[in-house]
Parts: sequence; structure tokens; C-alpha cells
Amino acid sequence: MAQDSSRPDFWDTRYDSNAMPWDAGGVPARFARHADALRPGSRILVPGCGTGYEACFLAAKGFDVVAIDFSAPAVALARSNAGPFEHCFVEADFFTFDPGAGFDAVYERAFLCALPRRTEEDYARRMAALLLRDGALFGYWFFDDNLRGPPFGTTAERLTSLLSPAFNQECDEAVADSLPVFAGKERWQVWRRR
Repeated sequence: MAQDSSRPDFWDTRYDSNAMPWDAGGVPARFARHADALRPGSRILVPGCGTGYEACFLAAKGFDVVAIDFSAPAVALARSNAGPFEHCFVEADFFTFDPGAGFDAVYERAFLCALPRRTEEDYARRMAALLLRDGALFGYWFFDDNLRGPPFGTTAERLTSLLSPAFNQECDEAVADSLPVFAGKERWQVWRRR
């Protein structure tokens, strides 16, 4: 298997071989509760959307969802399961795609931890650029000091240093229903764009 997670072929190989330990096969409970608190009609980005359960859940609630992944097999799988929400899924690179207008919210789950550490600062800058003022970056972050990945863990201090130049943290909670690959090392957080 390819070993550089910044390249689509790394992920193509995993989707093609159904090696997806990060795939929950459904929607996490904390995410579902948070979706009820979002402003109706919000434009929401789901980067690294994978098989797309959360994107479809949001679209079914009436949100304007753009779900992207740079792995063609991931997008094909998401579309095949999306029913009337197939149009939400786009094959695109998070760092270079043209989003048109900004987003009211971005959902994070296993995206930052899928990226090589050398891209962390680019991730933070891009999130700030994509979100409208008062927009929310919400979801799950993986905290671990492992040197190998993915998943590439971060620390609370490192995440704060990355996001605090443009965001204020509003919520930080332990997660009880993580997948085995993330168990005991995942936190639910909400960051508000200044």
C-alpha cells in the first residue's frame, strides 16, 4: 500500500480494499445532537467525507452540504449510498478546491488526523479561510502523541496553537462512543471563527 497520506492513492488503496477502520457505518450521537442546534439552511463543508454518512444526515435535515474527498473510490462509495443526496459529494482537494461562497460550518471527523503533520498549519489556515465570521468548526479530534500514522494524533496545546489565531474554543468534551481506532483519545470540540 502507498505510504503518503497526503496523496489520493494512499486512500484509494484503502477504500478499494475495504480497509477502513475509521468508518463508523453511521452517525455519532454527539454529532446528531449538535446538528439540531445548527442554524437551519446553514452551508456546511464535510472535508475528507469518506463514505458520507454524516453528510447525508445533514442534507436530510435541510442543510446545504458540500462533502469532499480527494479519493475517487471514497466519493464513488459515498455517492452510491447517498440516494437523493448524491449531488452533495465532490471529488476535490481540501487545500485547493474553489468553494464559491464561504461556509457557516465545517464538520471535522478523522480529517486532521489523516493528514501528515507537515500540513497542520495549512489545515488551520484553510479552515479559517473557508469559514464565515461566526462560523463553527465542530466535530471530533484525535489526541495522541504517536509519531506514526495515520491516524496522526495531536495534543490539546498543539491544536490550540493552530486554531487560536482565528478561532475561540466553545466546547471540549470527552467522547464515550469512539471507534476502536480512536477509543480513549478522541474529543468533541466546537471552535468559533472570529
